[in-house]
Amino acid sequence: MFHATSLVLEPLAQAPGTLTGSCGDSPGIACRLAWGLTHNPHTAEFVRAYLASPVTRGVRIAFVIALAVFVRFIAHRVINRITERAAASTLPAAAHGRSQRAAAAVQSTGNERREQRARALGSILLSAVSIVVFGLATLTILGDLGVNLTPLLLSTTVLGVALGFGAQNMVRDYLSGILTLTEDHYGVGDTINVKDVSGTVEAMTLLTTRLRDVNGVVWHVRNGTIDTVGNESQGWSRAIIDYPVPYGEDLAHMRLLMQQAADSLYRERGWCELMLEEPEVWGAQELSSREVTMRVVVKTAPMRQWEVARELRARVKAALDAAGVAPAGPDTIVITAPPGDGSAAGPDPAAGQASPAGVEPAPGADTPPDAGRSAGTAGALEDEAAGSPS
Repeated sequence: MFHATSLVLEPLAQAPGTLTGSCGDSPGIACRLAWGLTHNPHTAEFVRAYLASPVTRGVRIAFVIALAVFVRFIAHRVINRITERAAASTLPAAAHGRSQRAAAAVQSTGNERREQRARALGSILLSAVSIVVFGLATLTILGDLGVNLTPLLLSTTVLGVALGFGAQNMVRDYLSGILTLTEDHYGVGDTINVKDVSGTVEAMTLLTTRLRDVNGVVWHVRNGTIDTVGNESQGWSRAIIDYPVPYGEDLAHMRLLMQQAADSLYRERGWCELMLEEPEVWGAQELSSREVTMRVVVKTAPMRQWEVARELRARVKAALDAAGVAPAGPDTIVITAPPGDGSAAGPDPAAGQASPAGVEPAPGADTPPDAGRSAGTAGALEDEAAGSPS
């Protein structure tokens, strides 16, 4: 009996002259209010179709937008806080020992690099979060407006696959740029060696790295093509001096003189700030027949090794000169003319003068080597002239 009654009442409830018939199975507040005031199905349907549905969609769209803005704000706040904390962090320096100054130098030069890297990665994360959040919000709003998202999603998938195959190099460049920033391979202001190019990094994006070499030439290198990179600006550098000394000198005495010269430079205030550790004389580096190459090394601040090397080389030279050590250099070959060669001395003015008759040359006098040949030639010419007919 109960089932039969419900089956009879259900069609009556869906009749046009009822609330559910005019406002649907789930009538809204506006449609209920219109039906309660007018009991007119046309008015209730008008309110439901032209007032309640647009307002409901507008409220949903506003809610989605507000939720997207709120999520983006929270995500940006978290990313900014993490970025500032990473940029403000410092490297721990050693409490004592020879590594203390090296650690302090790394700390002073690394804070700025860390701050730049953290802010760059934070900017990338902020952009990625904004794209994802607002992309999802846009798809949700389009679904509420009744747009069929299936063709759109399929088109986006096909477009992504096409871009993946057609722009492989660009995708690789982007990924390489992100990994380079994340792992801190190099940054703006570093001097790096990439393939056949060496220079200072002036700008770096996710696609390319811009270098300027010592000649002022600007090089643009794609990040995806960088397989190996040498960074000369991270942590510390080393000044290496190879100084030649004569082969016969006492090497122990040479080491002592060079160590004293290097220590005098290390004790000066201005140079001590650039030298992270005490200089060391490593000893004989190369041998030749005339000289021995002695090597002196010192750890310096990044990119300051050249000026330290120039000054240290001058100090070592001054110390060896003051000790009376003769400079060593390559062999010199001097070419001189033989002692009896008259061609090098030029013609003798007296050679062109005829000797007086009956006067023989002195026994020790120099006689040109062609004198006899010249005389014989002159006699033959005279005989030939005398025998020929007039």
